Amino acid sequence: MPGTKPPRIIAGSAKGKKLITTPGFTIRPLLSRIKKSLFDILRPEIDNSVFLDLYAGTGNVGIEALSRGAKKAVFVENSRQCVEMIEKNLINCGFSKKAEVLSADITTKLPKFNRKFDIIFIGPPYKLNLTTKTIEIIDENNLLSNNGWIISQHHIKEPVAEEIGKFIMLRQKKYGDTMLTFFKKRGKN
Repeated sequence: MPGTKPPRIIAGSAKGKKLITTPGFTIRPLLSRIKKSLFDILRPEIDNSVFLDLYAGTGNVGIEALSRGAKKAVFVENSRQCVEMIEKNLINCGFSKKAEVLSADITTKLPKFNRKFDIIFIGPPYKLNLTTKTIEIIDENNLLSNNGWIISQHHIKEPVAEEIGKFIMLRQKKYGDTMLTFFKKRGKN
């Protein structure tokens, strides 16, 4: 977005590293204040977690998770240009060996995963109403570990049900026009 600073890692082993973005490229990185709040909430869950960053953009959120102690992060992004940015950002932050970057449109062809994820972050393009569809795909493919979390970043006007498949909404946090919505498996609060 024009006029915004490039995202940077705000805590952990890569603290202060700026992430590469492409001038004029229209992705919406999670703002630092929202990212700080997200990771304050997830702090007890991050260490040694396996993190899935869907609609990964620059890799901002998944790289922050690695910096804070996640043992592995998988990034899924449809844009080839973003995939290249994520790969460069992982090298720049020293996390290439702890990460996997996949080029895929998860709404049409989800990659095959041989693992479950402890934390799944969804950051789809705003106003396309992809949160519910993406959580349904996560449910159908049984991607979340039993005590795992799904967090969706979406526009405040995007309708998101309190129950989607076997997941229930546990909390929502509003930041301007951005909403973070947290889900867990039913019965795993």
